[in-house]
Amino acid sequence: MSNQIPRPEHPQPQMERKNWQNLNGEWEFAFDFGRSGLDRKFQEREHLDRTILVPFCPESDLSGVGYKDFIPAVWYLRTLDVTAEQLKGRILLHFGAVDYQCTVFVNGAKAGEHKGGYTSFTLDITGLCKEGANRLTVYAEDDNRHGWQPHGKQSELFYSHNCDYTRTTGIWQTVWAEYVPASYIKSVKYYPNITEGTLLIQATLCGEGVLEAEADFEGRPCGKGSVRAENGVASLLLKLDELHLWGAGQGNLYGLTLRFGQDEVKSYAGMREIRIDGYKVLLNGEPVFQRLVLDQGFYPDGIYTAPSEEALVRDIELSLAAGFNGARLHEKVFEPRFLYHCDRLGYLAWGEMANWGLDLSRPEALEAFLCEWLEELERDFNHPAIVGWCPFNETWDRDGRQQLNCTLAMVYRVTKQLDPTRPCIDTSGNFHVATDIYDVHDYEQDVEKFAAHYAPFRTGGKFYDAHESRQQYTPGLPMFVSEYGGIKWNPNADVQAAWGYGNGPETEEEFIARYRGLTNALLDNPNMFGFCYTQLYDVEQETNGLYTYGREPKFDMSIFHAINSRPAAIEGK
Repeated sequence: MSNQIPRPEHPQPQMERKNWQNLNGEWEFAFDFGRSGLDRKFQEREHLDRTILVPFCPESDLSGVGYKDFIPAVWYLRTLDVTAEQLKGRILLHFGAVDYQCTVFVNGAKAGEHKGGYTSFTLDITGLCKEGANRLTVYAEDDNRHGWQPHGKQSELFYSHNCDYTRTTGIWQTVWAEYVPASYIKSVKYYPNITEGTLLIQATLCGEGVLEAEADFEGRPCGKGSVRAENGVASLLLKLDELHLWGAGQGNLYGLTLRFGQDEVKSYAGMREIRIDGYKVLLNGEPVFQRLVLDQGFYPDGIYTAPSEEALVRDIELSLAAGFNGARLHEKVFEPRFLYHCDRLGYLAWGEMANWGLDLSRPEALEAFLCEWLEELERDFNHPAIVGWCPFNETWDRDGRQQLNCTLAMVYRVTKQLDPTRPCIDTSGNFHVATDIYDVHDYEQDVEKFAAHYAPFRTGGKFYDAHESRQQYTPGLPMFVSEYGGIKWNPNADVQAAWGYGNGPETEEEFIARYRGLTNALLDNPNMFGFCYTQLYDVEQETNGLYTYGREPKFDMSIFHAINSRPAAIEGK
């Protein structure tokens, strides 16, 4: 294995401290097919029998393991060297994501647990550490076949099939340690006000003292303030000397320096506003047509984990080159580093949870889903690129049982309580219960039939929905087609043998004509505020991307850039 640390960049750019240590790299590793490791006291072992390259999952080639079958449980082990000076403060151990149920031990003692395969968690391990070498042991269980955990697009069958792909088990995002003073900043939330030119900072703190904040834009100081913290919380209103709005293609970010006693955090924020006005979704008061593409966040060699930061950036660049201005981040919680580049490049994003695999016909599903969804809302609240939330995608019946509508309604209401600044779609495609935006998925391949579906809506008539009998519809909401196209095309194989939606075209010219016709039907609709094309790149056997799984263009992307980026009817209203 390489001696270089993979994914060495700081994993959380909105909470960056100088005193941190990247714990990626070679860990000792063991399979636990019988889930007997706890009985056998693996947490007390000095060594495990294999090695793995963290943060890549054992199913991936980059991990050095490459085991593709079901993995019920795994163990990880490494040492963490701690100095006497570091023990004077607090030692925080962070995990970007571990799929699915995780227990962490330090020197054989339990440090904490986390349930949920997509969100980050932090443990204060100070009391379990000693000066010198400390054993970090991680145990993770994962079973996506029983209906009690969200698993997204991870296949419940041995083989990948249709639109389900290779599984991910255990650690799949960066692990890192932070060394903070006894009094430190635990978390912050930013509330921009573009009318007043102010940024409200709400901080949760450990200890007592004064919270200070300084803002800059492109290195120029443009605001500072301070406030005394009371009861572990502080609210600070920062007046900005310069106002630069964040928008599509305009990643205007303010640098922030936050101080609390001896603790200093580097962060950033964007000034923008999302608002609904009739059928329009306004960005900073203007109707910006959301030209979205479906991005599933899979990689041939890393599966759920990008091989490098450059690969994260490249996916956004590929989308922009095809004329899209954003993405639905689909059936997966994307890592903060990807969201940072969305922020930096002015790239719109819809935050979504990986709800597939969860049996929503049972009331217990709420407990399995809501805790992890709340963690996503908390972690990603400050990203200006996130223009909306979508907790569920296509809530299909399971074994003939329909979803519990009260579960969707409750998740929607909790989302709006925690974040009233963004719209929330309760479930994309089907079946809506309580939502700010009404959307459908439509994979009709015949251009004339597809256009006819939405012709009445052009003049305020009925919005087409194949699941109309199951919907709880509120007239007057903004509406869009949040999945369409999915045109299968594999130039290196039989077109009809490739997996995609409907009949594949026979030639490139036919593909482009179909793409243009479907997309024009949405761009030209004066009441449609956006679209989302399926999809940016192929994933394993699903070959309906504009790029291959290896991110090679299948076509001349300037053609698609011209189709996608031309003015939309709603932008001229």
